[in-house]
Amino acid sequence: MNRSSLICLAATCLTLAASVAGCATKRVYISGTRVPYTPNNKQLLDAVEQYRLAVERGDAEGLMLMANKQYWEDSGTPSGSDDYGYDGLRNVLMNRLSKATDIRYSLRYMAVNQECKTLQAGCKATVDILIDASFTISNVNGKANRPDKRDQNQLFLEWDGKRWSFLSGM
Repeated sequence: MNRSSLICLAATCLTLAASVAGCATKRVYISGTRVPYTPNNKQLLDAVEQYRLAVERGDAEGLMLMANKQYWEDSGTPSGSDDYGYDGLRNVLMNRLSKATDIRYSLRYMAVNQECKTLQAGCKATVDILIDASFTISNVNGKANRPDKRDQNQLFLEWDGKRWSFLSGM
């Protein structure tokens, strides 16, 4: 075998080795996301998707069923005057959500972090999301207004042994 054939064979072997190594490290993601596929991640995002659909339907009662009794929202402000718990969430949903119509609520799942490798009661998880939403609401003069909202948020959930419930972020 001459030198150029040897170089060609070595290059082919290196290319083949690199492609095999690339295949071995290829990750599988949950459809439509960059979140790695695991049964736990899939189940968690399915719960968040049910939340998203309930928001679009304006289903305050359905959302309350998804909230953990220990729900706490700090509203992301330094003042504690706008913080609320489970009962406050009910007030927010019943008062604000009921006034909105034609709700569009899209989520982009950016990251999932679960504290447990195997799902067991008490396991907690966070889901980082980007929100792109719009809705119609009447202003103080009764004129319909349709604001667009874009934001980032973190949902905090807990597995109770049967389902994921929201501890904050709704």
